[in-house]
Amino acid sequence: MGQITARLPDTVVDALDAAASRLKRSRAEIVRQAVERYLEDFDDLSIAIERLQDPSDPVLDWEQVKRELFDTD
Repeated sequence: MGQITARLPDTVVDALDAAASRLKRSRAEIVRQAVERYLEDFDDLSIAIERLQDPSDPVLDWEQVKRELFDTD
């Protein structure tokens, strides 16, 4: 397992210590979980952006979609 060092403002360290104490976890565990969640969100966002930029993906007209969904012929 790799190890990193990060410099954080004192207010962030104080909040981290408070969270670690309340959760009965180490600083390292809290930071590791936070980074893992951030990276998962980052991956999801990257995929969403790629899909939005895909020129082969059709753009739908919201008014047309509503008409088709609520058309009660």
